[in-house]
Amino acid sequence: MGDPEYALYYWPGIQGRGEFVRLALEEAGASYVDVARLPRSKGGGVEAILRVLRGDLGPHLPFAPPVLRAGEVVVAQTAAILHFLGPRLGLVPRAPELRLWAHQLQLTITDLVAETHDTHHPVAVSLTYEEQRAESARRAAYFTAERLPKFLGYFERVLDAGGGRHALGRRFSYVDLSLFQVLEGLRYAFPLTMGTLAPRIRRLSALAEQVRMRPRVAAYLESPRRLPFSTEDVFRYYPELEAATPEAQGRRRTRGRRS
Repeated sequence: MGDPEYALYYWPGIQGRGEFVRLALEEAGASYVDVARLPRSKGGGVEAILRVLRGDLGPHLPFAPPVLRAGEVVVAQTAAILHFLGPRLGLVPRAPELRLWAHQLQLTITDLVAETHDTHHPVAVSLTYEEQRAESARRAAYFTAERLPKFLGYFERVLDAGGGRHALGRRFSYVDLSLFQVLEGLRYAFPLTMGTLAPRIRRLSALAEQVRMRPRVAAYLESPRRLPFSTEDVFRYYPELEAATPEAQGRRRTRGRRS
């Protein structure tokens, strides 16, 4: 066997934003190496990421991982990586307008992931969750009451408009893989909220189950390559973050009277 076609650089030990890229590579059966998960003796570990951020892969410095190298091409940012990989892996239609539509949806997923992250780090990434617990509780209350239903409702409407099976209509794409990952993460982080929202996102839930049963995805999920969710990751489970603040409860009651 020759060298892997793709090299993925992401922090070892967590799924993080790199997981969206891994799912695409795994679904396509692509040959890749998850560089930072290699032993340090083979160029892996956190040091591999730091070298990339210093410019070891070329003059176009990435801000943060994930970073993908494919031959001479180096690209960072999850949505940009998937936009690049989609045509190569057969995970996006050929029509330019559909590729742009897929990219638009992926960018919206990126927004949702960022807002989810901010429920446990609303003040500063450099602070621990414990140092911003009160602010996190308030941010999470509004997120679960307002933002999360809005995002998931949007994707539910996208599926409905396209016929209900896939985000892009008839064609399976990397967007479907990313929606699966988002739902998995949200169910871990906010199980009570997601249980409440379940009747309103039936198409999304059905899509997630379809993705889970795809042979290569299923094999990946059962393999040691699929790391578990944890409180060191983007999606984190803190039971107290599902307890709505009085402000959020009052705001919902007020909106209910206005409607």
